[in-house]
Amino acid sequence: MKTLIDRQTLQFLVHDLLEVESLCERPAFVDHSPEIFQSVIDTAETIATKYFADHNAKADQNEPVFDGKKVTMIPEVKIAYEHYADAGFLGATFSAELGGMALPKLVNSAAQSYFLSANPSTVAYPFLTSAAAGVIEKFGSQEQKDRFLRPMLAGRYTGTMALTEPDVGSSLGDLRTSATPAKDGTYLIKGHKMYISGGDHELSENIVHLVLARIKGAPKGVKGISLFIVPKKPISEEAEVSLTDNDVVLAGLLHKMGYRGTTSTVLNFGENDRCVGYLLGEANHGLSYMFQMMNEARIGVGLGAAVMGYRGFLESLDYAKQRTQGRLPSNRNPDSPPVAIIQHADVKKMLLQQKCYSEGALALCLYASKLVDDLETHEDDKQRESASELLDLLTPIVKAWPSHYGPRANDLAIQVLAGAGYTKDYPLEQLYRDNRLNPIHEGTNGIQALDLTGRKLWQKGSQGLKELAMRVQATIDEAKACKPLAANANAVAGVLKDLQQTTFQLASVLQQKGPELALANASEYLDSFGGLVVGWLWLAQAVKAQALLDERKNGTMGQYSEAFLQGKIQACNFYMNTELPRLAAQLTHFNTFDDTALAMQEAWF
Repeated sequence: MKTLIDRQTLQFLVHDLLEVESLCERPAFVDHSPEIFQSVIDTAETIATKYFADHNAKADQNEPVFDGKKVTMIPEVKIAYEHYADAGFLGATFSAELGGMALPKLVNSAAQSYFLSANPSTVAYPFLTSAAAGVIEKFGSQEQKDRFLRPMLAGRYTGTMALTEPDVGSSLGDLRTSATPAKDGTYLIKGHKMYISGGDHELSENIVHLVLARIKGAPKGVKGISLFIVPKKPISEEAEVSLTDNDVVLAGLLHKMGYRGTTSTVLNFGENDRCVGYLLGEANHGLSYMFQMMNEARIGVGLGAAVMGYRGFLESLDYAKQRTQGRLPSNRNPDSPPVAIIQHADVKKMLLQQKCYSEGALALCLYASKLVDDLETHEDDKQRESASELLDLLTPIVKAWPSHYGPRANDLAIQVLAGAGYTKDYPLEQLYRDNRLNPIHEGTNGIQALDLTGRKLWQKGSQGLKELAMRVQATIDEAKACKPLAANANAVAGVLKDLQQTTFQLASVLQQKGPELALANASEYLDSFGGLVVGWLWLAQAVKAQALLDERKNGTMGQYSEAFLQGKIQACNFYMNTELPRLAAQLTHFNTFDDTALAMQEAWF
């Protein structure tokens, strides 16, 4: 097994680009220090390497099995889950009063990147648990927190979100699961859910499902959806787990192309009319509550896609350095020894593409995590508001761009290894299969594109877009002052201008011709928007790297090698020279509002 994540890369992003040390000055994190942050990340690397990476391939080859009564899986999954829980990662960002570590989201995301790189299917169980616990923390009553939340953070219970139903999919307003009020204030839940990750297993004493359902008589559509806490087994007011069941029945397991170690379940609620659920928050507000979990999960999906792409990059980089084959075109001597394939320009290009995609995506996800810290803990009200608007705008991109380009990076990694990459002797084919689920996870990328173009762009007078443009322009100005980066700054400025003009045109078409035509090529717009944001982050990394190189010339060695810093700048150069021109052409096409796909008729297929 190669390194899960290069420490210099993570250090550079967390400390130099995002300046994590500044968070220690905030009241929310005053008890922490940079040394504590580093210790948390070190612990994550150790546990991920020792207890998660060790069975990644084994879990893929030995899927969970349902015998009609219970689910069984390889024992290493439970061992890993227990080490994760014992180290406190389930409650990493929760308050100390709840038994958590009160860590910044940025530090937690940096730590979680190791687990996602090591074994995405096993870490799905604790990830879902922490996300579900976060919803209960924010919207649950004190009794619900004591009864459900604390055992979840302690590792005794796991959690899920049960949204999707057969024949409904992402159109949640059409869900059929019902909730009937009972005399004691609880509800009887009845319905079917599918694709519920972690929906059944033997890893914990209990499983707490967050279930979307419609109370009898509630309005139709999304306005009538409520959210319920539905445990697999009944739980007493003293938080004791009953040996009986709560009429939550596993109908079967779904077997996927990737993430094979995670149970993907079909669940039946209330077949015997005795499934008890507890209303979380207010009635008919369930979808807005669940979106908190979904948005957190979307950042997690993007982070997972980024680091799986990055893991593949490191594997193919190592292979390319060791594998010898052929000679450079200028060398016509057949008696000369073959060179390592990393010497060939086409292989260098594939490696550079992977580096740009995966490290750019990782920077994007960590930046989003820092925005969460800003909106939750910044002392300045305007800064919190700006962070909130920007995070809302970027969330569809944080989910979709990494989950599109992470698998592309894995595809390129396989190509670097050629035939060897297509075999199970190397982890790349599994990485690709696992990563291919991320464009589907937590709302498909097409849905993210519609969310961005149809809603997020226009919220609160497009304040998020204005804030982004201001931040991008600040980096452009900083880069222009650095002669080696001036051309890159101009390239980003050009695409920013193109995007702004395209967005203005989009608003006009939405008003004059309606959403069908305006949003027909929404995915193209999201790809361009995401590509610009990642280009901006690459420019910001190059600015930092150039400053550190200048310090080295003045005698300050620093913690990064010259090769590492030059690599950052060259990757930025590559992105500006190859990716940004493509984005400009894509925006030009989008501006035509091509209706070819929209006008296609079903019978013509």
